[in-house]
Amino acid sequence: MNSSAHSVQSLIAIWVSLVSNIFLTIIKILVGYLFHSPVLLADGFHNAGDVVASAAALTSMRFSKRPPDDDHPYGHGKAEVISSALVGLILGAAAIYIAIEAIAAIFEKPAAASVLALFTAIISLVWKQALYFYTIRIGKKENSKGLIATAYDHLADVYASLAAVIGIGLGLIGTHFDIPILSYGDPVAGLIVAVLVLRLAVHIGKEALDILMEKTVSEVRLTEFQQLIRQTPEVKRIDRLRAREHGHYVLVDIRVSLPGDLTIQQGHDITSKLRNAIKDANPDVGEVLIHVNPWYPGEDALPKPHI
Repeated sequence: MNSSAHSVQSLIAIWVSLVSNIFLTIIKILVGYLFHSPVLLADGFHNAGDVVASAAALTSMRFSKRPPDDDHPYGHGKAEVISSALVGLILGAAAIYIAIEAIAAIFEKPAAASVLALFTAIISLVWKQALYFYTIRIGKKENSKGLIATAYDHLADVYASLAAVIGIGLGLIGTHFDIPILSYGDPVAGLIVAVLVLRLAVHIGKEALDILMEKTVSEVRLTEFQQLIRQTPEVKRIDRLRAREHGHYVLVDIRVSLPGDLTIQQGHDITSKLRNAIKDANPDVGEVLIHVNPWYPGEDALPKPHI
């Protein structure tokens, strides 16, 4: 499948997420407010943040697909990373809000649990689980940071909805069997949701910050690049190897030593062959920058590269 088809899949996935979040936000806030369910109401406001996050992911995804230009010679891939960071911030704010509301509800007289609120939470749980599997599959397929962050956002909603189902369910059991302590299941569940959502926020935010700060790719990826470089017989030494993520693609920076008696044309042909080998073996590599140093007999060959 070509890249344009993949882009269409990403756009469809983010539009499905956006429309779903708008619908679930309205339903959760309405039912949570009418039936005094702290966890459902808090989850509804969390979903409202998801609407903003989905809209940001949609905008950044369209922007990140733009080709390089004079002002952005390395492309616009980091637009998705900025969107991912925004999702992390929204999730963090939602977690704090949910925690505050849940703690306040614990010190108040609990409201009677509602079957409709439980039914709403179950619908949200099933819907968000399906959305998570759908978006994470496409996000990983295209290495889309914005879509992967949206998928993790859906996963946070799965946790929230599961806690809501348990909390509201305990409240219903407490009301039916006259067990007062179970009536606090709703706000306690909301507090658990806050902790789970905050953990996801930290994970997403750290990953986005690492990319924005141009953290190197993993040692495993660097080793794979080294092995590919060493398959080129003319390369006598790897002087430096660096690679970093730039949104949905990777930039690789290499310094290699070639025999000093080669012509410029021969050096050009060798580096072109090396560049194509790396890109063919790694579809997510967007650009390979190669600097050539001269090598003469008697010098060390292929030491550990300076990374």
